[in-house]
Amino acid sequence: MAASAAPAVDPSSVAADQLKSFIERIERLEEEKAGLASDIKDVYAEAKGTGFDIKALRKIVSLRKKDHAERQEEEAILELYMQALGMA
Repeated sequence: MAASAAPAVDPSSVAADQLKSFIERIERLEEEKAGLASDIKDVYAEAKGTGFDIKALRKIVSLRKKDHAERQEEEAILELYMQALGMA
């Protein structure tokens, strides 16, 4: 059974222009994302420099992304597992 080849895109077609536009937009957004990641890293470094624990900050940021019910469920499962292991 032969693998089907991707359809050829005529470089002068509207589809080629759209494709190029999508690629350029993605590239721009990737650059912005890298810049934001660098800014976030700088904020964590600043917080660390003032004495805050970075692991705790990252955990708090992660927890704040979740709704209350999701956090409660996660905590209950963690507590259950810790009890099963004799850690609680």
